[in-house]
Amino acid sequence: MGEERAYWLAWAQISGVGPVLVQRLQQHFGTLSAAWNANKAQLGEVEGFGLQTLEKVVRQRSHLNPEQLFIQHEADNPHFWTPADTDYPRLLLETPSPPPMLYYRGEVDLQENLGNKPLVGIVGTRQPSEYGIRWTRQISTALAKNGFTVVSGMAEGIDTVSHSAAMKAGGRTIAVLGTGVDVVYPPKNRDLYKEILTCGLVVSEYPATTPPDRTHFPRRNRIIAGLSRAILVMEAPIKSGALITATYANDFGRDVYALPGRIDDHPSQGCLKLLSQGASQIVRELDELLKMLGAIPQLDVVDKSPIPEQLSLPSLSPELQQVLDAIALEALPFDFIIQQTGMNAGSVSSALLQLELMGIISQLPGMRYQKC
Repeated sequence: MGEERAYWLAWAQISGVGPVLVQRLQQHFGTLSAAWNANKAQLGEVEGFGLQTLEKVVRQRSHLNPEQLFIQHEADNPHFWTPADTDYPRLLLETPSPPPMLYYRGEVDLQENLGNKPLVGIVGTRQPSEYGIRWTRQISTALAKNGFTVVSGMAEGIDTVSHSAAMKAGGRTIAVLGTGVDVVYPPKNRDLYKEILTCGLVVSEYPATTPPDRTHFPRRNRIIAGLSRAILVMEAPIKSGALITATYANDFGRDVYALPGRIDDHPSQGCLKLLSQGASQIVRELDELLKMLGAIPQLDVVDKSPIPEQLSLPSLSPELQQVLDAIALEALPFDFIIQQTGMNAGSVSSALLQLELMGIISQLPGMRYQKC
């Protein structure tokens, strides 16, 4: 396990090999240590590894010693998870591009990582109206008092309101940063950052001392979506990071909710677009929202009583079993199941239909599938 952590770190240092390609390497070779020791021809068998990428890998790999790199890196970054760790957040691990390195500071709650405690993301504009602030405060407070952890990005506006309200209500909150976990951005949120460390968590895929960069913030939105069971878009212009987060959430099979606003309000245009496209559900009132969020299934509800004979699964062909193994309790999109299995679309579609007819899986709106 420790050795494999070093190789997750090593691959993360190779330019041109992002989280998606690292996932493919792990799936293809079984372990990243095996991938590290693979030759150029073997690496070329992995989808996405073209000639230029292969040349970069071979050149950069020759200058890195994973074990030594890990020791040096850990001295500056003592707290992080890799997908090789059992404590790595399970929901995030099920996405197509989980960060190879997830750094953290603050108070860890392993029930959140295991999926036993639901996380809900709240995102929105940096310049909210009084209407948006009021609703964000009310919803964050209600979520915190009902056992949900609020996830956001510690930006100005909606993010700041959601974090603050959750903590004021006695709940937990997680801030996903676009900087290193030791860098406060924006600087005016220094007090908020310190408060989160005492009763929540800050996480980032970027190592210590990483400064703000405009390309980091859209990428971190996939982590907000990946950690969360559902995303609430409070107020968002047409072009905003909140809508990027909503897109990721839809791709990951998460529920998306949007706060409606007046059609002539600029901060509400993104929410109205989501609602008009059917990409989200409408936030009407708190009790209804809490009821809908409470209906999201838990990941780790384990019944230790004997399984009745009539509920045992039938014997499946290798192809059907492969597709079934790729499906979690969380609803997963069709494209992601194809990626997980490595099978062609036609074979996956046929297998899904058979499994659905057998009552083993169910199809949800948006071509998403989950085990029954």
